Amino acid sequence: MAFYYAEPSHTFNEYLLVPGYSSAECIPANVSLKTPLVRYRKGEEPAISMNIPLVSAIMQSVSGDRLAIALAQEGGVSFIYGSQSIEDEAAMVAKVKGFKAGFVRSESNLRPDQTLADVLALKEETGHSTVAITEDGTPNGKLLGIVTGRDYRVSRMSTDAKIESFMTPLSKLVTAPEGTTLKEANDIIWDNKLNSLPIVSKDGKLCYFVFRKDYDQHKKNPLELLDSQKRYIVGAGVNTRDYEERIPALVEAGADVLCIDSSEGYSEWQKRTIAFVREKYGDSVKIGAGNVVDGEGFRFLADCGADFIKVGIGGGSICITRETKGIGRGQATALIDVCRARDEYFAETGIYVPVCSDGGIVHDHHMTLALAMGADFIMLGRYFARFDESPTAKVNVNGTLMKEYWGEGSNRARNWQRYDLGGSKKLSFEDGVDSYVPYAGKLSDNVGITLAKVRSTMCNCGALTIPELQQKAKLTLVSAVSIVEGGAHDVLLKTSTKQV
Repeated sequence: MAFYYAEPSHTFNEYLLVPGYSSAECIPANVSLKTPLVRYRKGEEPAISMNIPLVSAIMQSVSGDRLAIALAQEGGVSFIYGSQSIEDEAAMVAKVKGFKAGFVRSESNLRPDQTLADVLALKEETGHSTVAITEDGTPNGKLLGIVTGRDYRVSRMSTDAKIESFMTPLSKLVTAPEGTTLKEANDIIWDNKLNSLPIVSKDGKLCYFVFRKDYDQHKKNPLELLDSQKRYIVGAGVNTRDYEERIPALVEAGADVLCIDSSEGYSEWQKRTIAFVREKYGDSVKIGAGNVVDGEGFRFLADCGADFIKVGIGGGSICITRETKGIGRGQATALIDVCRARDEYFAETGIYVPVCSDGGIVHDHHMTLALAMGADFIMLGRYFARFDESPTAKVNVNGTLMKEYWGEGSNRARNWQRYDLGGSKKLSFEDGVDSYVPYAGKLSDNVGITLAKVRSTMCNCGALTIPELQQKAKLTLVSAVSIVEGGAHDVLLKTSTKQV
């Protein structure tokens, strides 16, 4: 006879937090959202922590290099989607790692005998306004000059004009020798009112650029997440089929953390993938696993050596796993069960394995509920798909700006590896939908508002850190009637501010 759970499974919308005592120190400005990303032993610090508890989903319609950079600037981590070629995924990872390193290898380079048309085409391709002009057009060729937007006017110049006729030549550039420290480079930039500073070797070859905007960016983003070399931290998704080729390429590209992208993680396939990482790299390469929905699945992956474990099956807004297969569990119940197992595992072994809540987030306050229920961080797809930085198209649907958003199990993505059960290499049926989500603007603006709500709610609970929230939180189940009571009701809402 099948096993039956005594309690029904619940969603986040069926819970509310009950306020606790708030001291005078308990104000949003004092709240820390720092949280561990990977496993660690009691008394030790995790190898990677995040400054905010948000990561982006391993999805074609969510996590490209632009969003990875924007989220790292806010203090979180993106997992570049793995349903693409190994070379393309590694290139995205490398692009993120090269974006903010203090000393930046030039990615926009031309020869002096090329034309303004080449400058404009390169700018369109890379988005970079500073182009290094080297003798052979390579990133480390002999530097002859640079071209910026101040060196040309398209309306007054022929696109056939040779670069050497309008570039700023080396003789008029302020440069610094190889070996200059980042602090010294920034001082030169400020003293000379520069936007960029070329770092040049003894034989005149271009080594790097240091940009003023990188210094300004750091000041604007005090929570940005950097590695020891001041590069943005980025994750990458892998599957359980080509991991022996994909993982080395991603590690070589600079990925800080990997995650197995699978609809169901309680499997031999994930065990083999983690074992490969441990045998080849030991503990130096970090890899998360999942998804699971109960304590038994958690313990299996924790024993396999997963660095974090994702919780959630069928709760994503574009996921139809529960409809097509009848598999899953209410996200709140699954999270509570797994986090209980996480704490028991920590008490028994002294090893803390962070839990990621993946799916089921509809409103911002659901994030705080997930953290209170034990999640160390939250993976989001729909939330991030709405922003400028997601890789999807912005479209007009009946007069409303929307962004495209599709599931990895949809016909559009055809990510059969995510749903792999060891059979033929195909997606036999759809496990996700193709959809639109309301366009919401810049990531930074929206994440700032969301986290302001989280910090405020934490203060209502008397908590200044996520672990303190988990210790002090009081949760209550709500009835269908009280859910109605919690919104605007028994009033006529104003649909327009226009005065008659």
